[in-house]
Amino acid sequence: METKYKEIRNRDDASVKSYPMNGGEGQYSYAKTSSFYQQRGLDITKTFLSEEITKKLDVKLLCSSSNSFNIADLGCSVGPNTLFGIQNIIQSIELTSQFQGLNVQFQVFFNDHTSNDFNTLFKSLPPGRTYFAAGVPGTFYGRLFPENSLHFVHSSYAIHWLSKVPEEVADKNSAAWNKGRVVHGGSKEVEKVFSCQYENCMEKFLRARAMEIVCGGFMALLLPCIPNGADPAKSSLVAAFDLVGSSLMELAERGLLDEAEVDSFNLPIYVPAPAKLESLIQRNGCFKIERMEQFLRPMTHDKRQSVEKLALVIRSGVEGIIKQHLGSEFIDQIFNLYTEKLIESELFSSANYVPMFDLFIFLKRI
Repeated sequence: METKYKEIRNRDDASVKSYPMNGGEGQYSYAKTSSFYQQRGLDITKTFLSEEITKKLDVKLLCSSSNSFNIADLGCSVGPNTLFGIQNIIQSIELTSQFQGLNVQFQVFFNDHTSNDFNTLFKSLPPGRTYFAAGVPGTFYGRLFPENSLHFVHSSYAIHWLSKVPEEVADKNSAAWNKGRVVHGGSKEVEKVFSCQYENCMEKFLRARAMEIVCGGFMALLLPCIPNGADPAKSSLVAAFDLVGSSLMELAERGLLDEAEVDSFNLPIYVPAPAKLESLIQRNGCFKIERMEQFLRPMTHDKRQSVEKLALVIRSGVEGIIKQHLGSEFIDQIFNLYTEKLIESELFSSANYVPMFDLFIFLKRI
């Protein structure tokens, strides 16, 4: 066991890239923009989470040797969403533990890359919280905690981010060169290498969590998804990300950006179908799927306002990556153009595109 631990221990590996959301509390910060999409998803799944915890969580069994209940939020980013999600979990566990005649103390670990804006996150911690808080820096595609130390793991809108972009999509000599695009969903070759990278990442994620979560503990995951059998290129969310690439190409044609640099740029994102994630969980063999819920995320009736908000959400997520690769000189032009393209597109109104879906998964460590 000691050898295995050393093999997957979290470390600063050059092959694992850091893609933090925009920090701070400004107009384009993740803290300001994420209430539109991510928090609405947490609102929808609050009932799912409460039902599963109430029916299936045995607090007395999990805390038989201690009255401490350890929760980890992986890919916490910054802002109110992670605090909202944790509060939902704790409220449900408190009700369950009180019913079982227990009084537990909660320790919450907030995890993200070392470059995450933990300062802003910790400044926003509610003063009257009923839990102890700590930060755990590092990629969740490796080990973060001691063996059998966590009772509950939560991660929302994080595991569709890859540990790195597949090298083939940036290689013009590769059949998987993704010229003119920035995400998966193009050619079969591009889709294959993105899919393989996602499988590799999720195998590491599940293997690490299997060692950290106690037997009988739980993990709740929330992420965007593509319906089984749907064409990724026709997913409105994937296509919305790909319009970033269209905007970059247009600015390259105007001479503002280097075309070769644009051609080598891709987003480390893979939006999976439920069947793929289910298959990876079953292959891991350490978790039982207690619940899977796929639900529609329609845009509101005010299309322009909704699309403008979605553009801000996407900017808060990918702006830092673009700056790393292409610099910051034309960042406002990029996203002004992107917003215009998103508004003018038919991604959220045409029957030719699959609407946005999310996936909620509740797992038990067996």
